[in-house]
Amino acid sequence: MDLQSHTHDLQARQFDSIFLGGGTPSLFPSNELSQLFEYLFKHKLIADHAEITIEANPGTIEHSKFSDYKTMGINRVSLGVQSLQNDKLKILGRIHNAQNVYNAVNELTHAGFDNFNIDLMHGLPDQSVDDALFDLREALALNPTHLSWYQLTLEPNTAFAVKPPKLPDEDLLFTIEQQGKALIKSAGFTQYETSAYCKDTKYQARHNLNYWQFGDYIGIGAGAHGKITLPETGIIRRHWKRKNPKLYMQELQFPYGSSDIATDERPYEFMLNALRLQHGFSIRQFEQTTGLSIDMIVPQLNKAVTRKLLTRESEYFIPTELGQRFLNDLLHIFLP
Repeated sequence: MDLQSHTHDLQARQFDSIFLGGGTPSLFPSNELSQLFEYLFKHKLIADHAEITIEANPGTIEHSKFSDYKTMGINRVSLGVQSLQNDKLKILGRIHNAQNVYNAVNELTHAGFDNFNIDLMHGLPDQSVDDALFDLREALALNPTHLSWYQLTLEPNTAFAVKPPKLPDEDLLFTIEQQGKALIKSAGFTQYETSAYCKDTKYQARHNLNYWQFGDYIGIGAGAHGKITLPETGIIRRHWKRKNPKLYMQELQFPYGSSDIATDERPYEFMLNALRLQHGFSIRQFEQTTGLSIDMIVPQLNKAVTRKLLTRESEYFIPTELGQRFLNDLLHIFLP
């Protein structure tokens, strides 16, 4: 089992959150997934009240599985919806349709899940403001506890990158963002990260928060990444697994490469995610997770404050509205 190769990394700690995703884990046979959780619970590797999420594609999920997931200890579902308009889903190459989404939400609520996220995109090809707001209204009407609403980006080595579609211009994107945020707020959701919204702080995605706060995590499975701080040395090490499943299985005893994060790279690595949070970060949090003194980046912090990209409130540094809008400019200040 891949998990056993991380025995040293666990350092007698328990998992506070588990996220089954990065693909279509709902295709994994329930009985085999159940064996994994039986092992984790038996060896007391999961903390009490841990957040355990499974990512599900509405077009591939066998809805009877939701009850199985609930029984084995999974307590949160993340649905990869992207849009609730069939023409947009077709353009995105998704295999599900809007009705699949409505059916999936009905099934998971009947299975007893009271905490679920909807992933939704905006800035889609030929998308109008009305299109974007329609998707939001439909998604919010499904009564999720968490919403991930983010702009479509053209990733390298994808069909869209090879043949880019016509996307909304900057002015239209800004209008979609402003009106969309107002609609989400009116529905009782609070934004706590660049693309994350929740009904109550207890529904903030704990697993994602750990990433955004530069916490440690273990990656299991083909193509997975992890980050571990070694207490005896203070070294912060990233590791990764083979992407090819066949090679991954062949090299299960040694399925990853690793590299240490250099001291001068840690501030940027920390800021890369921490500055996505609406509440920013504290001096204590920076020092505890990077092992560095805040004094190391005082010039950069002062520069960001002078440019009105950051503001300081007591021990916290918080991105301003301008800093949130021009996040890349803010991050550039912290490049090594």
